[in-house]
Amino acid sequence: MSSNDPWLHTPPRESAIFDKHTIAEIHRAAATGIYDIRGFGAKRKLPHFDDLLFLGASISRYPLEGYREKCGTDVTLGTRHAKKPITLKIPVTIAGMSFGSLSAPAKEALGRGASAVGTSTTTGDGGMTAEEREHSSLLVYQVLPSRYGMEPDQLRKADAIEVVVGQGAKPGGGGMLLGQKISDRVAAMRTLPKGIDQRSACRHPDWTGPDDLAIKIEELREITEWEKPVYVKVGAARPYYDTALAVKAGADVVVLDGMQGGTAATQEVFIEHLGIPTLAAIRPAVKALQELGMHRKVQLIVSGGIRSGADMAKALALGADAVSIGTAALIALGDNHPHWQEEYRKLRTTAGCYDDWHEGRDPAGITTQDPVLTRRLDPVLAGKRLANFLSVLTLECQTIARANGKSHVHNLEPEDLVALTVEASAMAGVPLAGTDWIPGHACAR
Repeated sequence: MSSNDPWLHTPPRESAIFDKHTIAEIHRAAATGIYDIRGFGAKRKLPHFDDLLFLGASISRYPLEGYREKCGTDVTLGTRHAKKPITLKIPVTIAGMSFGSLSAPAKEALGRGASAVGTSTTTGDGGMTAEEREHSSLLVYQVLPSRYGMEPDQLRKADAIEVVVGQGAKPGGGGMLLGQKISDRVAAMRTLPKGIDQRSACRHPDWTGPDDLAIKIEELREITEWEKPVYVKVGAARPYYDTALAVKAGADVVVLDGMQGGTAATQEVFIEHLGIPTLAAIRPAVKALQELGMHRKVQLIVSGGIRSGADMAKALALGADAVSIGTAALIALGDNHPHWQEEYRKLRTTAGCYDDWHEGRDPAGITTQDPVLTRRLDPVLAGKRLANFLSVLTLECQTIARANGKSHVHNLEPEDLVALTVEASAMAGVPLAGTDWIPGHACAR
């Protein structure tokens, strides 16, 4: 048998389990003895909103004419207890991202962009900066386990309060901010030593369960004279029970963050292996609200991998009142932009894949405290880009709603959807396309 026979030289076959990335990670761990830390969100393939389709209108449904017939997008949050609930013109908000993980110009740009289209932005860990309060018409103040930057006066200056119990990218885990990003200003705001790595606690020191959480929420209401809506944010892990307990504790709004949500920095093993997909989390949370008689009375905000108006419309159809974006907002500001491709290459990565936000070397000036890099980001122009993106999300969502015969985006419902996969059908509780079958349901819908 000749060694030149072509069948003797078949291409090498990569293992499905020990693929190139896995082998490289084993080599890295063996060489360094530490786990990998990065930002961004889960990169593995997971069921997501792309696995759902809207049916649209034909004979059995009557579509609305986009040029003549209105389709509402407003949503009011905090109607359960707050004296001053907040009304957003569009059902998409900016998620909490801290000053520290983000630069001051980036925080300002988020406020400018959100305000331009009539929605809210959120502080994140470490307190409120003067720039974001000045340029945010509606600002949500986060209360986190770390208590970094926590000031009662800032609570009173905010328009709503968000108690963060967990985050989708790392439910059960605390935050990280490496020393190279703790500048003089960040250190002063957080009462930390400059240049020293910081790790936030994974649980609040003030409570150990929902009864204690109820007391904390009561304290926050008293500090703000019952004016501000109080949100409770949970990472998607056990959404039925977590939503029910948040309602029991007195939340006005529940923020549900799926595992496709991003983070500034945590262990990759958290990002890829903790929590459940956003698509799988929505229906159990809605079920809990419905069974408590609180659906639409306690508003549900869904976050974790929202990228488009179609994603937003599908989340609303499954029962959410609004969605929240983080990673998409940073990309809209200019992160991972091809304009900085050569600089990304110097960091041994490429535009579209840059996730080392914790290192503080972001060429776009967004996830850094380096004064040279932060000057690259013009908060006015970046804010306009974000406003444009938010406007497009809203227009896309309205277009889909009209095509389904809806005069308001909140009139979208599960009956407007079908699933492309068995997994998505079971998670979302909508039929597999072309059938009336929902896995796990005894009766056809």
